[in-house]
Amino acid sequence: MTDFYHEGSRRFQDRFETRALADRLREAIVDTQIGPEDREFIEAQNMFFLATVDEAGRPNCSYKGGATGFVRVLDETTIAFPLYDGSGMYLSAGNVSIIPHVSLLFVDFQRQARLRFNGDAYIEVDDVLRGEWPEAELVVRVSLREMFPNCPRYIHKMALIEESTFVPKAERKTPAAVLNRTE
Repeated sequence: MTDFYHEGSRRFQDRFETRALADRLREAIVDTQIGPEDREFIEAQNMFFLATVDEAGRPNCSYKGGATGFVRVLDETTIAFPLYDGSGMYLSAGNVSIIPHVSLLFVDFQRQARLRFNGDAYIEVDDVLRGEWPEAELVVRVSLREMFPNCPRYIHKMALIEESTFVPKAERKTPAAVLNRTE
């Protein structure tokens, strides 16, 4: 994990005199294996943000939501989640197929906790896990590079009012989505 920080990070750490703190945090909280508490946290979430990069290095961030537990920890270094029918743009899947580097941000707004999960993603069109999620079109597997809890200091406390009616369920067909733009 010697390349966790790069020259840009180090410049700001030096400017604000946080290099020693940053190094201590890297040693204390950055991990390369998913432990039992991390597994419990990840599998308790019903949403996360996924950052991918296109062939020109331009980032794209998308919201991924589902039923609680839709992200599964497969082993100490791998997670998997379904891709459902969305806008039909396949930006995340397309980016992963070209450049596998991804970052996932899990946020539990009720407990005010978050976890960063960085790694390499891959998609097999006929992944054996696809049948585990109703209406999943693809399955994304992510091999962990590093993960760490993030400071909860600025996380707003929020409560889930209602799960989206578009979350796929085994017992019913998902209603058709109507795409609209909010002006």
